[in-house]
Amino acid sequence: MSDRKNYTHPSIAIKPGILMIGNHLPVSSGNINVWHYLAERLRLNNWEIITTSSKTDKFMRLLDMLTTIWRRRKDYSLAQIDVFRGQAFVYAYLSGQLLSLIGKPFVLTLHGGGLPEFFQKYPKPIRHLFSNAAEIVTPSGYMREAFRSVRADIRLISNPIEVTSARFRVRETAAANLIWVRAFHSVYNPQMAVRVLKVLVDHGFDAHLIMLGPNKGDGSQAETLQLAKNLNVDQVIHVVGGVPHEQIPDWLDKADIFINTTNYDTAPRSVLEAMANGLCVVSTNVGGIPFLLKDEVDCLLVAPNDHEAMANAIMRILAEPQLSEKLSANARKSTEEFDWSTILPQWEKLFAEVIEKETD
Repeated sequence: MSDRKNYTHPSIAIKPGILMIGNHLPVSSGNINVWHYLAERLRLNNWEIITTSSKTDKFMRLLDMLTTIWRRRKDYSLAQIDVFRGQAFVYAYLSGQLLSLIGKPFVLTLHGGGLPEFFQKYPKPIRHLFSNAAEIVTPSGYMREAFRSVRADIRLISNPIEVTSARFRVRETAAANLIWVRAFHSVYNPQMAVRVLKVLVDHGFDAHLIMLGPNKGDGSQAETLQLAKNLNVDQVIHVVGGVPHEQIPDWLDKADIFINTTNYDTAPRSVLEAMANGLCVVSTNVGGIPFLLKDEVDCLLVAPNDHEAMANAIMRILAEPQLSEKLSANARKSTEEFDWSTILPQWEKLFAEVIEKETD
């Protein structure tokens, strides 16, 4: 982590405590997300970081969040809360209520492409939570636009990646070697990847697909494997499962084309990492994707659930070397602004400004 910058606000001699509230499950769970790395990097930059919760049981996780907020109230100056839809929103809402009750400022970080739809169903609790937040942050321009009517001052801080860890090479000509990197869950539509592969095979391409990501337990992985058998493409699919994050660049280097089949999205780190490695990206145009990527410049975008359109986009890349080279080179260039060395100071500046404002 030699690229990290040490940011110290001039009015704060010693960096204070930050309580980070969200899904901080153990690393052994195989699902390490950007907020895990943010906590780690803040610690390395001498912030006192408390995280909650690592409990796997949902009720115990909520209880741990609330008790930590109260029990450790003298150990932190500011809280940061990850906000998702569904049951996770309840955790965020109750945490915000307790923090407000004890007079602690908090910053919200909005995640998950389904959050705007959740707002349409439950506008009152979301408005209430947002109104009490000192600041609201999101990695997605799509999310900022969706909630502009609720809070016009939402800040955009992009999801960071380690650009220097990428194994970049320009795909001057692309082979039909595909890779899909997401968790096996219905929201990410893994079965679409199998259907895309089937179209390519039926068109005579020597196509292969690597599927990389943990099993979220909703039956999607088993359904995907069964579909592959039914379509007679199971012999050209390699389902790897979850791997340590540091191994992902090596897996990405085995492929030329990255396919993102999701039905909901905000600012997926997996897509950014594929771009940093120089893969040609073909993605559904859902949620925050059009805010993050530029169609025909650094990717090709297609409608959700349209496996024929995605397969046709891939066949364009395979048939047009100039297109594959352009997408590959531009993809890498687009990710340079997302490196940790740029994003981490933005978080540190935000936290320092909120704390300074609250102590004035």
